[in-house]
Amino acid sequence: MTTTGSPGRSSLRRREALWGYFFLAPFIAGVLIWQAFPLLLSLYHSFTDYEVLTPPKWVGLRNYERMIGDQLFWTSLANTIIYTVMSVAIFMVFALGGALLLNAKVRGIRIFRVVTYLPSQLPIVASAFIFLWIFEPNFGVANYLLSLIGIEPQRWLFDPVLAKPTLAIMGIWGIGTGIIIFLAGLQGVPESLYDAAKVDGANATRQFLHVTLPMISPVLLFNLIIAIIGSFQVFDLAYLMTKGGPGTETLFYVLYIFRNAFELFKMGYASALAWVFFLVVLLLTFLNFRLSRRWVHYEVDVR
Repeated sequence: MTTTGSPGRSSLRRREALWGYFFLAPFIAGVLIWQAFPLLLSLYHSFTDYEVLTPPKWVGLRNYERMIGDQLFWTSLANTIIYTVMSVAIFMVFALGGALLLNAKVRGIRIFRVVTYLPSQLPIVASAFIFLWIFEPNFGVANYLLSLIGIEPQRWLFDPVLAKPTLAIMGIWGIGTGIIIFLAGLQGVPESLYDAAKVDGANATRQFLHVTLPMISPVLLFNLIIAIIGSFQVFDLAYLMTKGGPGTETLFYVLYIFRNAFELFKMGYASALAWVFFLVVLLLTFLNFRLSRRWVHYEVDVR
């Protein structure tokens, strides 16, 4: 025997649903107007010759074909990949190392956690000016410290070899968020596992390799993916500090999109570049998730 709700209850549910949609309407409208519509419009423009001041002209796949022979496209993609490898490696090592230090049970540790996190909240423009002063070739702090140990001063951002590593090193300044996420993962590891490892005679290194890393592997995966996506989107520091130089050594992909869109007004070509960028990041994220099956441990089986 099936019982149906009373008419009054059905009417109440409809009213609740209508009120729910009413309060969701501003958010839905915002997503459609400020995200979905520009996204679809850029997809359309990627198949057009559009220079902002003139109406878009349909050219099919010409913008995508143009990339094949565009040396700056390949240069910017290569620069971004090299920077991402360096930046992600630095981020993961220092963020995890910082989290391990801040996970210690000592007096005043909360103060150190706050101090470590605060630099990541500093506006990027202020950070850029600080690092310009630190890495200034003539009177910068970095060269002064090198002089104390007898190393010749370096040109840093003005050196084609050191420009990308220098920008990658600057990423340490903003690892506070990654440290907090790693710290949350470390504090979720049961103490009983460490006790069992100690009973089996595992030293600190073995505990780290066989207990800590497997247990925080989902956090490692999360920070890895976020770091890769963030590194691929590098723009601010290069735009503010090097303008893509010296030469094209720091001409990163997003900076190249910006130049085509807002300096050369090649909005159609810039849109095509943006969609290729999206596909590259999507592919890397997909590969990370596929490969994570081999090394990420979940307490509950995730298929």
